Amino acid sequence: MHNLSGLARAAAIASQPEARVSELRQESGRPIIGYLCCFAPPEIISAAGAIPYRITGRPGEPTAEADAYLEPYGCSYVRNVFTQALKGRLDFLDGLVISHSCDLVQRLYGIWTYYHPFPYSRLFNVPHQVTPWAERFFKRELGFFKESLEQFTGQAVTAEKLREEIDLANRNRALIRELYQLRLKNPPLIKGSEMLSLLLAGGWLPAEEFNTLLNEALEEVEARSPEGTPRPRILVWGSLLDNIAFYRMIEEAGGEVAADDTCIGFRLFEKDIPATGDPDEGLKEHYFVNFQCPRTDRGPGTGRFDYLLERAREYNVDGVISYIISFCDPHKFDYPDLRDYLKEADFPMLLIDDNYSFTPAGTIQTRLQAFIELLAR
Repeated sequence: MHNLSGLARAAAIASQPEARVSELRQESGRPIIGYLCCFAPPEIISAAGAIPYRITGRPGEPTAEADAYLEPYGCSYVRNVFTQALKGRLDFLDGLVISHSCDLVQRLYGIWTYYHPFPYSRLFNVPHQVTPWAERFFKRELGFFKESLEQFTGQAVTAEKLREEIDLANRNRALIRELYQLRLKNPPLIKGSEMLSLLLAGGWLPAEEFNTLLNEALEEVEARSPEGTPRPRILVWGSLLDNIAFYRMIEEAGGEVAADDTCIGFRLFEKDIPATGDPDEGLKEHYFVNFQCPRTDRGPGTGRFDYLLERAREYNVDGVISYIISFCDPHKFDYPDLRDYLKEADFPMLLIDDNYSFTPAGTIQTRLQAFIELLAR
């Protein structure tokens, strides 16, 4: 892995996410803090002297171990993640941060920390409505989060340190947006599966190492020439996609993932963290006010979908494929309204409801192929 660079290194890291972070723990001596969802800003974890690690699952693996602790009809992603912990694959973690993104994730925190406690753990509360009082609540949570990390690591999270981490994170966001711009070409210079490998690697690397990886990948992709003939361009919308398998299925079915709006996708990197006098204010604006997650109520009407329509037009997509994990209520409640909203704008939409396994693969592949052939006609 050390001999690889750019996209090849990202793919290698994506295939063995625990390998590099285990090396980092030995090389740097810094504690590793795992987190689910980004409402608890990873920049604060870095500023406290720890390494943030985005916890992901392994789609399709049996979850019998976790089913002894969690109801089998709950979110298959949550059960899958807890299975990784029960199998010892996350033993390198020194701490755990879970944000209240949904009720089952919040319940996971209690079960996980009760049966398998960490030296450090934190439940980060997140309001479900964007109101003035909710913004004040979220900002107060940021303060409590910093205090808890300071007590664990022994390092003060100063405003100066936090600005440095935010600046580095924003430089990475700028590089990611440059790579996304190269997807405007037809065919795109970088495949959707390659882009997702990079973003996944970014969740498992320190920001400075991710910056090097992004620069290498950007140089590599900019040197490419468009190959092949244009194919139907797809925007993928939905819940968490932390494995490139689904994007590869779309590519094998004859489509190009030209744009996306998922938890580990452009939803997180579209904008910089605002540069404000108080870093907490910028973090609050980015991770709470501006982060377009369906779990946050933004009032009635379809105005909350406008940004998605603009993205579909900007990237000149032919259709939208929605990937929703079974029992993911926030995304499922939004789907009917979003489908009708996009239909009025002449963007057809296909729903793939999956139990975080991409199986039966043949059935999913057939539906993807039929939809892409429809777009091609």
